[in-house]
Amino acid sequence: MNSNSPIGIFDSGLGGLTVLRALRQLLPQENIIFVGDSARAPYGSRTPAEIKEYLAQFANYFKARGVKMAICACNTMTSHGIQFMREWDDFSLIPMNPAIIPAVKASPNKHIGVIATEATINKGMHRDAAKVIDPGIQVYGVACPKFVPLIEQGIVRGEEIEAAVKEYHEQFKGTDIHSLILGCTHYPIIQDALRKQFGPEVELINPAMETARHAMEVLTRKKLLHTKPEQGTLELLFSAPASNTAQMAKVILNIDVPTIGKVDLSNYTNTTEELM
Repeated sequence: MNSNSPIGIFDSGLGGLTVLRALRQLLPQENIIFVGDSARAPYGSRTPAEIKEYLAQFANYFKARGVKMAICACNTMTSHGIQFMREWDDFSLIPMNPAIIPAVKASPNKHIGVIATEATINKGMHRDAAKVIDPGIQVYGVACPKFVPLIEQGIVRGEEIEAAVKEYHEQFKGTDIHSLILGCTHYPIIQDALRKQFGPEVELINPAMETARHAMEVLTRKKLLHTKPEQGTLELLFSAPASNTAQMAKVILNIDVPTIGKVDLSNYTNTTEELM
């Protein structure tokens, strides 16, 4: 591993591309390998044991690829595997930033909303992070299991996604939130529908940029920033690419995407003891 080694970014599917986009904005010279586990998405309904197993497979895959850092672009994996990420010593494993601080800055009454997968909401990652910052922060979380399957199919506009957004918006009635954390990396992809339903009085908080900034700080501190000035390379891999994967990647990243490859993460399995 050296400063010119690649950075890995991983997620259950397409959503983590929002973190990739943020990182490329901050560090365009870095070489990046993105892996989406679309074969087993969504992760929101997976058990904690399954999620930890998948996280370990990603870590082992990136170890084999010789990365200098891997970014977990998945709130579900972060919420259930944060301790594992802290203990991993082959390279830095960066979790998703909960983005509580920018959410509170946008909420004078300290009432913030969180939309995320069922697993993330049940784990209470954002609530726990808020307590550390200020016990007076009120966190209102709503699980949104319909979002990821729709987004993975490319349904990001129209009646179906708007109906799902309206359904989950109803659950925030009476909370008086002024900011809404998009607690799944898929959700920025439907921010137009979210803004339309929640209105201008609720600021949407995308944790992708906070996560990218954290990654940049770690690389800077460890003197691992890429030394060459030209645009870095980009490799996109999915465990089960769909027919719309390339088009969705192009829309999210706003670039002509490279050829999308395939990876079998089950080849990088740990023993049960190593996961716990």
